[in-house]
Amino acid sequence: MSKYSIGDFASKVGLTTYTLRYYEKQQLIIPKRDENDRRYYDDEDVKWIGFILHLKGTGMLMTEIQEYVELRKQGDSTINARNQLLQSVKQRSLAEINERKSHLNVLSHKIDWYDGKLNHKVDESFEEYLKRFR
Repeated sequence: MSKYSIGDFASKVGLTTYTLRYYEKQQLIIPKRDENDRRYYDDEDVKWIGFILHLKGTGMLMTEIQEYVELRKQGDSTINARNQLLQSVKQRSLAEINERKSHLNVLSHKIDWYDGKLNHKVDESFEEYLKRFR
């Protein structure tokens, strides 16, 4: 198994050393120590940080990630609680995606309206133009 210094690990996972130290302070990751008490990370840590980044990518709050990490430390007896937490985050994330799609839809209509104005194919207000799609 490979051992990575904090700098090498940061490069490998695409984070800064500052961010890794913050994650350590938040107890999201706990580095191992060598015989000289220097921190190092291994391939399992690469996978773990990758998963944490997926959680962050869903919009999961830091407090929720910390809760997940704490539950994970307690073992399989917390699988149900972890599942419920992830389900909650998933539902919120899907709602945010749907809201963003709605906003993008309006933006697309605005772009089409501008194109129509530039091509002299639209002479109505944007408000009137939108009524076609509702």
